[in-house]
Order: sequence, then C-alpha cells, then structure tokens
Amino acid sequence: MIVALDHAFLTIQEGGEDEARRFYGDVLGLEEIQRPEGLQRSGGVWFQAGGEEVHLGTDDAHLPAKRPHPGFRVGSSTELDELARRLTSNRYDVEWDDRIEGRRRFYTRDPFGNRIELLADL
Repeated sequence: MIVALDHAFLTIQEGGEDEARRFYGDVLGLEEIQRPEGLQRSGGVWFQAGGEEVHLGTDDAHLPAKRPHPGFRVGSSTELDELARRLTSNRYDVEWDDRIEGRRRFYTRDPFGNRIELLADL
C-alpha cells in the first residue's frame, strides 16, 4: 500500500520563514518549492531534497523536535564533510555519531531547535 515517504513536517516560529530559507536553502542547499495555493495564506515554507519534501509550518506554540527528525542523505562522505564545515562556519553545532556501521552521520539543529540528521554511506 505505502510506496514512499512523501514529506517530513517540522514547525518553526511564526515569522521564521526567512531564517528557514537561509538554513535549509543557503546552508543545506535544499530547493525551495511553492506551497499549494490553498496553503499560501498560512505561514511556512517548503523545500525539496531529491524526490522528498520537508514542510516547515509556523506555530505560535512552536516546540522544537528534540529527537524526531528528518534524515538527509548526502551523496558522498566528502560532501558530508563539506556540509559539516559549511554548518560550523555558519555557527551551527555538528555532533558526529558513529553508531551505524557502514554510514557516516552527524546531527545538527536548525535555527528553531529542530534536530536534523545528515548521513552518507561509506
């Protein structure tokens, strides 16, 4: 029945769209996509990575996702290192985790405190 994951949804603070564009678009390099016409009056911004989407919706009672998170696959280990450097140069913390054999990965947090995983196969 289920054929694929369509999108992940995270909340951001109201008015945080420009900050989300800087992090998800400029730093992570995701492509911003237009939200459907029926949702354009509500706050938020959407991005695409490959065939999957990340939907960021505004919430006046935003609480960051501490453990639930999207995991973004990076093309190579070298690209993962470059992304880690880009994040740290933009003052985002990077926490490496080697608990999965055959993969390199790290966690970071977006400007709203949401946990983000980035990983590459060895």
